[in-house]
Amino acid sequence: MSTALYRRYRPETFADVIGQEHVTDPLMQALRSGRVNHAYLFSGPRGCGKTTSARILARCLNCEQGPTPTPCGQCDSCTALSRGGAGTVDVIEIDAASHGGVDDARDLRERASFGPAQSRYKIYIIDEAHMVTPQGFNALLKIVEEPPEHVKFIFATTEPEKVIGTIRSRTHHYPFRLVPPARLQEYMEQLCAAEGVRVEPGVLSFVVRAGGGSVRDSLSVLDQLMAGSDESGLTYERAAALLGFTDGELLDAAVTAFGADDAAGVFRVIDSVIETGLDPRRFVEDLLERFRDLIVVAAAPDGAAAILRGLPGDQIDRMRQQSATFGPASLSRAADIINAGLTEMTGATSPRVQLEIIAARVLLPAAAGESGYAARLDRLERRLDVGGVPTSEGGSPPPPRRRHPSRPCPR
Repeated sequence: MSTALYRRYRPETFADVIGQEHVTDPLMQALRSGRVNHAYLFSGPRGCGKTTSARILARCLNCEQGPTPTPCGQCDSCTALSRGGAGTVDVIEIDAASHGGVDDARDLRERASFGPAQSRYKIYIIDEAHMVTPQGFNALLKIVEEPPEHVKFIFATTEPEKVIGTIRSRTHHYPFRLVPPARLQEYMEQLCAAEGVRVEPGVLSFVVRAGGGSVRDSLSVLDQLMAGSDESGLTYERAAALLGFTDGELLDAAVTAFGADDAAGVFRVIDSVIETGLDPRRFVEDLLERFRDLIVVAAAPDGAAAILRGLPGDQIDRMRQQSATFGPASLSRAADIINAGLTEMTGATSPRVQLEIIAARVLLPAAAGESGYAARLDRLERRLDVGGVPTSEGGSPPPPRRRHPSRPCPR
């Protein structure tokens, strides 16, 4: 049985942690200078490296060559705390979701007074720290404030505001962040190369979107795609179907129809969405994403490739052509309507009707106020660019028709 990707590639040093340099660099400097605090609070969204960084910090502190920012990886402590290692009795991980009561806190306080068995420090990693009860935090307060020289505390939580202030004020707080899409995609490209898996263009963009900036979630999605792939590798079509994203051809058809004011074409696309079993809300999310990309292409045609780094070059060229069929006001208005419609679709009993209403609002600018006027001007300008100004045979516009004064009606 294979090990999950996020476990197989779990970082073992701070240098391996991606997207958290604002945390790892100060921690490494503190280790170099010997200014390590007795308690830390790591906070941030799930899957961004809090618990992993806590384990790395424990490894750095208990390395035989340490405390050091670069653990040797050879000593007993480093081996025990390595990826897939057996662990050590001196690094204790506690799940506060199930051990957050006052009795658990008192037990921890009593055990912390004993020295480490074989390492330099006894380190407590308290995961899901926001689940500790107020009574539990109060029981821990004294030992967190004035711990023995051999004890270090690392609290990890997704909700730092639920950690009582008296504990927070006694820790060094490091907020973790979601990893930027470009950095995460680059990392997954490296993993796919290491695994020897071929990946079609656009697949990793789906994975990044599905992971939402969480490294663990993204690697879980990638692992799922790899598990179901054959010798052809990770294909765009299979990834779109499995993750529920809209196929690019369907989005192209919708955008082309909107740009040409082809109402019949738009509603044919909606029929295809329903017939293929695609979630209408997901389609609207993907359509909004596409209009956002079109706005970027229209606003920065020369720099679009650098901004939209996850997209293949031929798709960016195609979007340049699509954005040219809209005016700036039309693009912005369509994105606003789709965004508002996406909010209205939450809890809708008939998503198809909501989707059709969104399409109708985009197609009928006369139904809107000032934004509709700008969209209609864009539409007129596009038609004039294509057909030119109608003129008479002599090359000048026809003279205005003379209006005769109305005669008074006889009484």
